[in-house]
Amino acid sequence: KQLMAAQAEYVTEMTDLWTSGMQRAAGEVGGEQTAAAAPGTVTDPRFKHEDWSTNPYYEYWKKAYLLTSRWSEEILERTPNLDEKTKARAQFIMRQMTMALSPTNFALTNPEVLREAFQTNGQSIVKGLQNLSKDIANSGSMLKISQVDTDAFSIGGNIATTPGKIVFENDLLQLIQYTPTTEKVHETPFLIVPPWINKFYILDLTAERSFIRYMLEQGFTVFVVSWVNPDARHAKKTFEDYMREGLLEAAAAVKRETKSAKSNVLGYCIGGTLLGTTLAYLAQTGDSPFNSATFLAAQVDFSDPGELKIFIDEEQLKSIEAKIDEKGYLDGGTMALVFNMLRPRDLIWNYVVNNYLLGKKPMAFDLLYWNQDSTRLPGANHKYYLREFYLNNKLAKGEMSMGGELLDLGQIELPVYCLAAREDHIAPARSAFLGMKLMGGHVTYVMGGSGHIAGVINPPGTKIKYQYWTNPKPLSHPACATFEEWVGGAKETAGSWWPHYTAWLAKHSGKMVAARVPGARLGVIEDAPGSYVKAKA
Repeated sequence: KQLMAAQAEYVTEMTDLWTSGMQRAAGEVGGEQTAAAAPGTVTDPRFKHEDWSTNPYYEYWKKAYLLTSRWSEEILERTPNLDEKTKARAQFIMRQMTMALSPTNFALTNPEVLREAFQTNGQSIVKGLQNLSKDIANSGSMLKISQVDTDAFSIGGNIATTPGKIVFENDLLQLIQYTPTTEKVHETPFLIVPPWINKFYILDLTAERSFIRYMLEQGFTVFVVSWVNPDARHAKKTFEDYMREGLLEAAAAVKRETKSAKSNVLGYCIGGTLLGTTLAYLAQTGDSPFNSATFLAAQVDFSDPGELKIFIDEEQLKSIEAKIDEKGYLDGGTMALVFNMLRPRDLIWNYVVNNYLLGKKPMAFDLLYWNQDSTRLPGANHKYYLREFYLNNKLAKGEMSMGGELLDLGQIELPVYCLAAREDHIAPARSAFLGMKLMGGHVTYVMGGSGHIAGVINPPGTKIKYQYWTNPKPLSHPACATFEEWVGGAKETAGSWWPHYTAWLAKHSGKMVAARVPGARLGVIEDAPGSYVKAKA
């Protein structure tokens, strides 16, 4: 009965839309008033061209599409007896379908495409086919749609340009020590552990947006891990290897170079997952190479891991594992496609229209250049990560063992700073909050505006784009028992979270000492950004 009623409502609305469209086409003023008011028409960037509102033909296609999309979503929302995971997967598939079927994606129903073709005497079509041919030639088994003008950037040329030296390397990483920009620096060095799913220079884009450069300007001695872009040689490198040969060897190298007993450490995304695991391991062994820990858009509790959960179940894991076993690693394009599918309108179809239908080159944008510079993922490590963290959530449950030690996040007692992002679809703010609640020490939890990248890369400046929220009460306070309660008591501050963070970090960084010359003790292997980051997937 519900389905029949919904279908009848849909037919009525489509009939009204057709009638009003015919009236508008005939020049009747009242026609547009009877059309079904579909949501998203005002702010949806796909329909910004004036013809979508002034031309009855295009307006009909726009409204019919939005009405149908809305109807489909409501039908799914009202479908009874769907468990949350099945519903989330159905919503994901529905979103892929509705985004693909937008009239903006087809030449005959997109006024901008037709106008461009007429104005260029068909050259836009020719250039679009050339762009498609080029992308096909540069792709493997899956089409890799260009999102950025790759010719506009070069690593070490106009991106990832902060001066520094490679002072240590092994099979998994190169360690960069950056050249100080102040005469005095904080005594305790600062080690950054980025994700190996992407390359480190998201933290060192152009100069005005470089987190690394900013930290140098605040008087910190900055070290950054640059992970290897793995191939078949790294197939058997485990998550524990990334802890021992990665984070712990990097920390030991920092200690040898600076002669500082401890360092402050930061983990971003999966680098934060590695950091949390390592800290829990160190809590059991009694070692303490770190003075404080920072987590950026990172998860240690995967009970509510966000939209990526729809890709993780036993059946899909077996499929992914079989794909990994073919080469010993997961091709970078696979993960890139997964992330793009989470935002298909912006990261897939926007470029299909721009590149292939309009025949235009993609824009030159440093963040998008980084985004397309994907990495391979080592087989044994990635299978462990997906199964033991995402699927089984063993770390948060206290069921994970590493190096023969049963890990307990509650044993981590050093000061922690956590930056989550309100609109993060990869490491949701609520998920990060749940993980921080498991820590045994004092946690400063901060929520930034925007998402997984823009929420982190939000430098101070005159153009205030985002904001951040803080709550004066500690996470252990009864008023912060849930994420929603924390948000309810949080204070919003306009601008970048970076100054708030550096003020916190300075309190854990000791006295000021003379600035350190990179490689003074370990020696110099090569200039930053090094060779590992330049390896392409």
